[in-house]
Amino acid sequence: MISKINRRAFGAMGGAALLAATTFSTPAAAEEKFILAHAMTTDHIFHAMSEKFQETLGDDSNFGIAYHPGGDLGDWTSLFEQSMQGVVPMTLTWGASEFDQRLDLSWLGYVVSNWEDAREVYGPGGEMLEIYNDILHDLDLHAIGLVPTDFGSVVIRKGVGAKPLNLPQDGGNLKIRVPPVSIAVDRFNNLGFGAVPIPLAEVYTSLQLGTVDARAFSTAVETYNLRDVLETNILTNDYFETAFWLVSKNWWEGLSDEDRATLQAAADETVRWSWDEAESKSNEFLQKARDEGIEVIELSPEQIASAAKIVHETEWPVMEELVGPEIMAKLKKAAGIE
Repeated sequence: MISKINRRAFGAMGGAALLAATTFSTPAAAEEKFILAHAMTTDHIFHAMSEKFQETLGDDSNFGIAYHPGGDLGDWTSLFEQSMQGVVPMTLTWGASEFDQRLDLSWLGYVVSNWEDAREVYGPGGEMLEIYNDILHDLDLHAIGLVPTDFGSVVIRKGVGAKPLNLPQDGGNLKIRVPPVSIAVDRFNNLGFGAVPIPLAEVYTSLQLGTVDARAFSTAVETYNLRDVLETNILTNDYFETAFWLVSKNWWEGLSDEDRATLQAAADETVRWSWDEAESKSNEFLQKARDEGIEVIELSPEQIASAAKIVHETEWPVMEELVGPEIMAKLKKAAGIE
């Protein structure tokens, strides 16, 4: 997940003025006009999904969409906030936990550990959507879909030679980079490593200089991008990264039942497409990493189960204190842990 950065690119009044001034790429007869925005470039899955969504709705739909990719309406946290305010009715973004710490739920380990289970739990009709909406509704937001990215892996720097497969005993207090959030630090300390919180922008340099010997939370594309400093990629699958497809709750509830159903159907079709795309891209970049000489190791079911047991016993009770027993009970049911 992208590191948190300062929000509020502009305030609610400025955003409202922008909304009023926006030119919509739509026929004048369209009845419902709205902004769809995200902060990522046009080579990102967010752009591909946005185009797929508009294509699915079609030119003859009852909607006029002003599409703003590339962060021209603000960074991802700003767009999260603008959707809370209703200024940007629809966005693809991540959970900004500075607005509600319960959104740190997105970091929770071993909810799922394979693509089949991930699709069932996080995909259209999956229980995670309802679980997140229990939180998002308090922020005047509603998620109409969860966008899959990839599983997180542990990658080892060139020259280290370690292959920590049986955890925690193989961790060996190996210095491992984790995001600067407490749940990540605690997880990898509990799994036998020596967790070092480092911002995302400093990961490459930290591996190159030997400040750390490994990195956690590395998706396949990130592993490939760091290929010249890595020798091993261990598919721990301890974390599944998703983003949110958010709408302003007030705006969404103000739509007609027919319009909501149309938009939801188009979003569901787009999200289903994104799952196929995400898994395909993960496999593609893992193979590219292999082709560059990186050893990719898949843990056995027993090794996954051993690591997951540690996380469930140490990390999940702490998360329950944060989100409450009701949300955690739903999560345990969704993950098959009861």
